[in-house]
Amino acid sequence: MFSTSAKACMDAEGRFFIDRPGTYFGPILDYLRSERLPTHHIPEVYREAQFYAIKPLVKLLEDMPQIFGEQVARKQFLLRVPGYGENLELMVRLARAEAVAARRSMVLVCTVRTEEDAARCADALRLLEAEKRSVVKFGPWKAAPQVKDLLDCVKMDITAQGYQVYYEPYSERTLRAKYFSYFYTFVFIWW
Repeated sequence: MFSTSAKACMDAEGRFFIDRPGTYFGPILDYLRSERLPTHHIPEVYREAQFYAIKPLVKLLEDMPQIFGEQVARKQFLLRVPGYGENLELMVRLARAEAVAARRSMVLVCTVRTEEDAARCADALRLLEAEKRSVVKFGPWKAAPQVKDLLDCVKMDITAQGYQVYYEPYSERTLRAKYFSYFYTFVFIWW
């Protein structure tokens, strides 16, 4: 940025202008001056360090529990859940389509951790399909985390998009008790 002749980044007095909020720049300056790592707002400082390409700080922050958990553990798990991102988008589209003139909308989710779980749920999925019910299916996945971990990730990622959402076990009598541990309802609250 400073080695090119990018005049668009300079103000009328020849000072460089960086269009970023300065909220988390203080901890970056502290690091650059004294190599002192931040102790607060770690994810936000991490994003700013990435933006400014301060690689030594980025590396040190990636070793901190707040970033390691998100960047390594959680993201690696979600990479092992086939179609995770697409399923999130589908859930939001379904919720929005159902939200017309309603305070809440519900999206039915099926979570199958293993191939055996998927086989057990096949009949229930066919039954729901025959009833013209939309179901978003997650899994199977090849990783240690359990179904609740996946459900918490889905909730966290949808909430991060600005939606109010919670989940609960699916409770309609359409499905027999043996399927209850696979089906959940995500409730989107609109107002």
